Amino acid sequence: MEKKTTTTKSADQDKKSRRLFGTDGIRGTANVYPMTPETVVRIGQAIGYMLQKQQIKGVGAAAAASRVQKVVIGKDTRLSGYMIEQALSSGLNSMGVYVQLVGPLPTPGIGYLTRTMRANAGIVISASHNAYQDNGIKIFGPDGYKISEEQEKEIEALVASGELTQFLPPSREVGRTKRIEDSQGRYIVYAKGTFPLEYTLDGLRIVLDTAHGAAYKVAPAIFEELGAEVIHIGNTPNGTNINDKVGALYPAKLSEDVLHYRADVGIALDGDADRVVMVDEKGEIMNGDHILGICALFMKDRKLLENNTLVVTQMSNFGLHKKMKENGIKVVKTDVGDKFVVDEMRKNSYNLGGEQSGHIIFLDHSTTGDGCVAALRVLAVMKQTGKKMSQLNKLIVDVPQILINCRVKKRTDLEEIPGYSALIKKIENQLSDDGRVFVRFSGTEPVVRVLVEGTDRLQISAYANEIAQFLEGALS
Repeated sequence: MEKKTTTTKSADQDKKSRRLFGTDGIRGTANVYPMTPETVVRIGQAIGYMLQKQQIKGVGAAAAASRVQKVVIGKDTRLSGYMIEQALSSGLNSMGVYVQLVGPLPTPGIGYLTRTMRANAGIVISASHNAYQDNGIKIFGPDGYKISEEQEKEIEALVASGELTQFLPPSREVGRTKRIEDSQGRYIVYAKGTFPLEYTLDGLRIVLDTAHGAAYKVAPAIFEELGAEVIHIGNTPNGTNINDKVGALYPAKLSEDVLHYRADVGIALDGDADRVVMVDEKGEIMNGDHILGICALFMKDRKLLENNTLVVTQMSNFGLHKKMKENGIKVVKTDVGDKFVVDEMRKNSYNLGGEQSGHIIFLDHSTTGDGCVAALRVLAVMKQTGKKMSQLNKLIVDVPQILINCRVKKRTDLEEIPGYSALIKKIENQLSDDGRVFVRFSGTEPVVRVLVEGTDRLQISAYANEIAQFLEGALS
């Protein structure tokens, strides 16, 4: 019996020592650490404690001086969202924090509501593009921006300490939870406001894929109220079909439907609608690089691109870089993750940035990636230039890329794997100046991503497979 107790204690300590936060909040399989009710309650308590101590702040936010601490909580359509929503609310309430539940709403909508409702923080319950079994927690400060890495570490330390109960206030100071009924309407009005007032979408036929996710109600309303004819796919969530062969990660069906319905454009969002992939009227897919390129060129031409600079990540295509250089636009690269893009934009007063995956940030309008706003900005370019979507899509010519996601059982410093550095150096020498190699661990999944770029698709495919097979063997 004594031995069993020791083993259990060791396992608990091991759990507490793990990092909670990845590149985009906390994420994991529902009912498996850290996405268990008891852990989520502690996360809610940690956030509540930090709010009461004014350790989560936003520059110039009116909420910072508020005596009553308020948190807005939204979610996507996953079955486990109900469980996590209640656990988070309980944890926050136990620390005296008042909670406002808004139900299914895009991640950027929570950032917007947190700011405009003068809340002290906003929380999104979502695992973004992952399958329904996973869920996650993203946290916004009162200014609508995701909290800092230092604040994340403080939450981790509080959760791991096991001492949060000593900070519980007296029973008369326990918080309350209520539902906000008009949150979807507020977001719809906000998103429509980012489209030029002098234009409409009258006469435009759009195929819209909402991935059975958070935007399944608001996105159709946005485009329909602006005058478009909207054909819906992926808009019947049942709790388990979010991102299931639909949405921004699976645009093939969208492409087929654009051709079938002779639509002018296709728009695919992911589960929490913070990313977008589009399709032109010829069925050709437009990823984040194309969307960024189109908007950057238009904004530069209208003198709207701050500091003549576009912010992207290491995953962006060389074709985008080439087009920007040809047009006198500076490109700044960051680590992969939209929060790194946003940090760079805020630090140096840039207003356009994003990722190839479809996280597009227009800092003049939003504090994080917003799929609906990004799509509207591209449609605005289409309307203002009078060009078809396929004409805009051709502005960016991609250099071939091969991306392989290798599932791994362990993580280690890649440079410490015997033979890894020599393999990468050999391939880089063979590619010379005509390509590049980029390898990184995913921040949200047990995956290492291998990207090889170059002019010869067969050659780079062979290189990517060689690296992937090597890593699968070394990290299995």
